[in-house]
Amino acid sequence: MPSFARLARNLAAAATLFLLALPAFAQDDDGLLPVTEAFHLTADPSQPGTAKLHWRIAPDYYLYRGRIKIKAADPSAVTLGQPALPDGIKKHDDYLGDVEIYHGDVEATVPYTLANAANTTLALDVQYQGCHEVEPKICYPPHTEHLTLTVGGASTIPTAAAPAANGAALLGAPASAPGTDAAALPADQAFRFEALAKDGKTLVLRWTMPKDYYLYRDKTQVTVTSPTGVTAGEPDWPSGVAHHDEHVGDTIVYFDQVEVPVPLKGVTDPSAKVELDVAYQGCQENGICYPVMTRHLSADLASGAVQVGTPAPAPATNEPADVAPTPPPAHAGAVDEAHVGLFAALGLALLGGLVLNLMPCVLPVLSLKAITVLESGESPHAARRHALWYTAGVMVAFAALGLVVVGIRAAGHGVQWGAQFQQPLAVGLLVYVMLAVGLSMSGVFEIGGSLGNVGSGLASRSGPSGDFFTGVLAVVVASPCTAPFMGSAIAFAFAAPLGVAFLVFLALGLGLALPFLLIGFVPTVARLLPRPGRWMETLKQALAFPMYLTAVWLLWVLTKQRGADASALVLAGGVLLAMALWWYGRRRGGLSWIFSAILGLGAAFALYMVHGLPASSGSSNATAADGSVPYSPAKLAELRAAGTPVLVDMTADWCITCKANERAVLDTQAFRDLLKRTGTVYMKGDWTDVNATIGAFLEQYHSVGVPLYVVYPKGGGDGRKLSTVLTYDRVAQALGDAAR
Repeated sequence: MPSFARLARNLAAAATLFLLALPAFAQDDDGLLPVTEAFHLTADPSQPGTAKLHWRIAPDYYLYRGRIKIKAADPSAVTLGQPALPDGIKKHDDYLGDVEIYHGDVEATVPYTLANAANTTLALDVQYQGCHEVEPKICYPPHTEHLTLTVGGASTIPTAAAPAANGAALLGAPASAPGTDAAALPADQAFRFEALAKDGKTLVLRWTMPKDYYLYRDKTQVTVTSPTGVTAGEPDWPSGVAHHDEHVGDTIVYFDQVEVPVPLKGVTDPSAKVELDVAYQGCQENGICYPVMTRHLSADLASGAVQVGTPAPAPATNEPADVAPTPPPAHAGAVDEAHVGLFAALGLALLGGLVLNLMPCVLPVLSLKAITVLESGESPHAARRHALWYTAGVMVAFAALGLVVVGIRAAGHGVQWGAQFQQPLAVGLLVYVMLAVGLSMSGVFEIGGSLGNVGSGLASRSGPSGDFFTGVLAVVVASPCTAPFMGSAIAFAFAAPLGVAFLVFLALGLGLALPFLLIGFVPTVARLLPRPGRWMETLKQALAFPMYLTAVWLLWVLTKQRGADASALVLAGGVLLAMALWWYGRRRGGLSWIFSAILGLGAAFALYMVHGLPASSGSSNATAADGSVPYSPAKLAELRAAGTPVLVDMTADWCITCKANERAVLDTQAFRDLLKRTGTVYMKGDWTDVNATIGAFLEQYHSVGVPLYVVYPKGGGDGRKLSTVLTYDRVAQALGDAAR
């Protein structure tokens, strides 16, 4: 018990530290200057043979001395000497190591020799990088300016600090009197675009918009023009703002600033130079929409530098460029799902947690609890103790899960319910847990007091610690399931303040634990249970088999994610784990635990090997067998433009509810006949593995996870969400309405 009390105190301390850290995650990026304003570069070419470069660094910003690189645009026309830079302030950077930085004003002197003395033009490429040193602490990508100087010309270096400007002027917008609307900015000022190459295989794109300007997510396209064989992968968009546009429809937009990693596939030479075109479009809120702009990028993968061309508008089309869009929602990310209020969300969460007990993913773990309740016999005290400790485990697990999910959300990252099952390591670890619990129930081993606070065996152990960790395990395996009533409640939690979201997750936990609370505290319910006897040991061993079946199901999920090699590794690791537990259960000699530990390390190494395996490509092709087409935003837009009704099904192999819906409705001949009769295209998105495009679709419809079913009508208009649990009649009615 003392060790369990220490564990409880540690969990409470960890939760407190997490709460204190959340404000740092939730900082906004408002007020950051564009890179050319934060580090204002001017030049003095008045003295032939020497050029002076001057940076005026804004307050709370600093420039790296070692990241300043000055090159001749045409090395055949001019030879540059070694630039002279003053010493900077020494600083230790977490990423760059020991560096020197500058604040305020700094000047570099660059000697040069012209190949043709009669030439009066000096062209320089000046690259630099700096950071914002107060909250929000960010570092800009390396930025390159192209200077064309007239030898002997006038200096543009200011002689005194520039006067303070208002926020609009700093962003390049014309200053306007209060209460008046500023004119629309030029495209390159409204959507400041930067890029850098990262790790030789990822391109990071960044757009910075002044206040009241926003960028469309689905109007952005990245195309690699050279070298042959290199392609752009799916952009990893962060969470955006749901927006309904009368011309575009439901979409996602970004205000202020957005940074998007784009993987480069097929890169074989880490020193290669990649040429790309980036097309994007955005609007002024309650104002004009700009034509699609295209930037040409030249990325040097070795140095990370990216040359960005000037924005070029797309060819003229018949579509107007100055369409006034519908304003986005007043509260970014607000839940529109029936405008759920706090008390309604708590009620839905309680009901959702209660129904979660009936989901197939939870039933195997509940068999453990059934055993402990039966073992308590008719002792009221024992029944209450089991119920309270099990409830404590459920509540602590839900609270921790809620803190992590909402904390990640507050930091500006997208996250959905059950997303941990997209990680092969998490799936493999759960295979081990289910196998260990099953072996314990089969009598292969028992956890002794010395190991009473570790691993999965706690779930099968009697006493408070066993009850507590049975509750924790129930939450872990319940997380890929979405029960009725849960969707609106969790969506509300994702958009609500931290304290309110915390209450919603606690209500989910209370709903999950409610049946056993009733058994423990309502004698009438407890008396319905059979009396304990010798038959219970047989039942306990029989209930181990659902655990083994759960492990088999998880292995199947892992095969979908990483292929047969991953399953073979985890199977081999499972054998090592079983041998370790068997040997430990025999207790031969005082050092038996050493051999068990060695075998356990072998099982852990098998999981480590799974981490390095590439994603399987098999699941995306499997959808063709049921007559569906793979989901893509472009294909959906094409079908909608053609006036075709569409049913979009977002699913995952680890989603039990999804599989139940497929078995009951979507994989039946009646459903296929319904598709033909209504002319509906069945589109399927597979979220078994991480997929930024599907994650963005879930975000667009405020869905906390899968399954998500959206029906798009034949004549256009908004998509209609269907319920989480499908029936044929509901689907038939929805598709019939969409086809009219």
